[in-house]
Amino acid sequence: MMRPLQVVFGAAAVFAAAAAAQAGTLEKVKERGELICGTSPGVPGFSLPNAQGQWAGFDVDLCRAVAATVLNDAGKVKYIPLNPKDRFAVVQSGEVDVLSRQTTWSLSRDTTLGLSFSAITYFDGQALMVKKTLGVKSAKELNGATVCVQGGTTTELNIADFFQKNSLKYEPVSFASGDEAIKAFETGRCDAFTTDASALYAYRLKVANPQDFVVLPELISKEPLGPAVRRGDEAWANIVRWTHYAMINAEELGLSSANVDEQAKSTNPEIKRFLGVDGNLGEGLGLTKDWAYRIVKQVGNYGESYDKYLGPASPLGIPRGANNLWSKGGLQYAPPIR
Repeated sequence: MMRPLQVVFGAAAVFAAAAAAQAGTLEKVKERGELICGTSPGVPGFSLPNAQGQWAGFDVDLCRAVAATVLNDAGKVKYIPLNPKDRFAVVQSGEVDVLSRQTTWSLSRDTTLGLSFSAITYFDGQALMVKKTLGVKSAKELNGATVCVQGGTTTELNIADFFQKNSLKYEPVSFASGDEAIKAFETGRCDAFTTDASALYAYRLKVANPQDFVVLPELISKEPLGPAVRRGDEAWANIVRWTHYAMINAEELGLSSANVDEQAKSTNPEIKRFLGVDGNLGEGLGLTKDWAYRIVKQVGNYGESYDKYLGPASPLGIPRGANNLWSKGGLQYAPPIR
């Protein structure tokens, strides 16, 4: 039987370990005064710098929200554009604090790369795009086609699986980046271009005549996309995770960047807890009680971000679909903030 003194020392060791984790990435970001975010080199709707060098997009908003949570300033983010082959090593080394770059959460990535995936921010699936002049209505009509694909991604395995399962032949043409792949596809190097459906809508904006191209209806894979952090700092992973959950909960509660100040007067107990008017739920994250308020005020709720960069009224024009709230037939569901 463990003696009482041993119990005390054992408990002290647990608390010491927890304190050490708490003093990890969170403290480094605070001391630096800047969040370092790894993102894609430039995908419309997800992460793209404007003429002034300011980054914007759906993935960018997750980093802005984390900065608002931790530093009280959504603008205090340094963006590091990463190609698919380098992105995981950069997270492992600690060169970036969070990876928010259209990255699929899979078993192998979750168990062998030293990463911790925090949440599913976007439910996606791989698809194929072709020129309308090809006259193809289904991916199953592409027997013998050449297919442009970005190397170092899950798309290579998925497209191979799809053609094998459907007893079709194809010739893959691999490129180091999505931009290289879409340029080759546009010039006729390949009959089709494949990547996540969301990215196809984005890349279609980069061609000279977007109306000449069509995304085929089949989704040939499951691609749950989300941010990743270095494994071993659960406190930091929790902050990134609950940043996303706060944006989902805010939309459920009807809180937006436009009304959040007025809603601080609400008598709704859920809203009062969310905004830190009652209690201090930020304490468990190592944050102040108004942590979630800062996200909504400076960045907005999940729906605001989606509609601005990806939704039907945006240049990409992607329906919410699976990314709608669970209460509206979608899959976005967040644990309660209580």
